[in-house]
Amino acid sequence: MTHVITSLCLRDNGCSSVCPVECINPGNPAEGWFTYYIDPSTCIDCGACVPECPFHAIYPADETPKAYKAQSGELINAAGLTGHYEATSHNGEAVRLDSTRALAAGEEIDLTPAIVLNEKFYK
Repeated sequence: MTHVITSLCLRDNGCSSVCPVECINPGNPAEGWFTYYIDPSTCIDCGACVPECPFHAIYPADETPKAYKAQSGELINAAGLTGHYEATSHNGEAVRLDSTRALAAGEEIDLTPAIVLNEKFYK
């Protein structure tokens, strides 16, 4: 089963830099695609992307947490959120997001909607 990138993704781009089959693509936030997406028809499930993500946003689809428990300070990036985030990506490029929200320590969120979003992105 392929991997998916969840709403914990803050568009660092390290994942796509290490993908040996180049199956990770950036969504366009202006079009409603806020994170990066993994093409399930191309992904070879090597897992190289997982340790590259500084936000721990990538999971095998069948292991994506339904009850992810936030530690402290994590952000989510999704439609309908209005928090601002700025950083420098893995490749030294500016990252500016206006679609984030900070998670409270111990807050539980469902990360499984990323599975459906990933499928929709490639249809």
